[in-house]
Amino acid sequence: MNNLYEIKNPLCLENLAILRDKKTKPEQFRTALKRMAYFLIYEACKDLSLEDTLIETPLVKASVKRLDRKIKLIAAPILRAGLSFSDVIAEILPEISIQHIGMYRNEKTLKPVWYYDKTSVEYSNPDRLRIFILDPMLATGNSSLEAIKLFANKKIPPENIKLITLLSSPEGIKKLQHAYQDVKIYTACVDEKLNEKGYIIPGLGDAGDRIFNTL
Repeated sequence: MNNLYEIKNPLCLENLAILRDKKTKPEQFRTALKRMAYFLIYEACKDLSLEDTLIETPLVKASVKRLDRKIKLIAAPILRAGLSFSDVIAEILPEISIQHIGMYRNEKTLKPVWYYDKTSVEYSNPDRLRIFILDPMLATGNSSLEAIKLFANKKIPPENIKLITLLSSPEGIKKLQHAYQDVKIYTACVDEKLNEKGYIIPGLGDAGDRIFNTL
C-alpha cells in the first residue's frame, strides 16, 4: 500500500520556493514554514474520526459532526525543528497532547542520538490513539524511524501513526515504507536524492539552523 501523500497546492509550492531560497531571511523563513505547516496538517487531518453530536443553535436543536471524543490525539515534534509545526497543530487541534522527542544527528554516522523523551511510559487503549510525528526534514529517515519505533513498541498500531514532514528524500521514504508500510507520510515535496553528508538535494539546507538563525 502506498501511504505517501505529496501536497501539490499552488500556495504550498509558492511557500516552498521561499523556503528553498538561500536569500530568505530567518523571519521570512519562519513565516513561510508556518504557512506550509497549515497545509500539511490540514491534509493529515482529513480522515479523523467524527461522531454525531446534538447541540442547540440560537434557533433550534441540531445534529452536527464533531471530532470523535473517544479518540485521543498526540503530536510528537522531534526537537528542535519539529517545534515549528507544534504551535500550528496545537492551534488547529486545541485538545491535542504535545509530547516532545529529542534527537540530534551524529554527523559522522548519520545515526540519531536520543537526549529527550516526553512520551508516556505506556498508553491505555492504544487503538484509540492517533499519533502525528512532526519532523520537517525526512532525509536519511533515521530519526523518523526511531520515533515511529518508539510508539509502535508501545503497542500503537502503525496505521494510527502519521509523519508530517516538509521535504522528503526517496531514500528516507523507502526506509520508512520498508519498516512500516502502514504509516502515512505527508510531505510537500519528494526531492531528488541525498548527498554524501545526508542532506536533501536540492533541499533547503538545515531547517533547524534556518528556523532558529544559528547558521
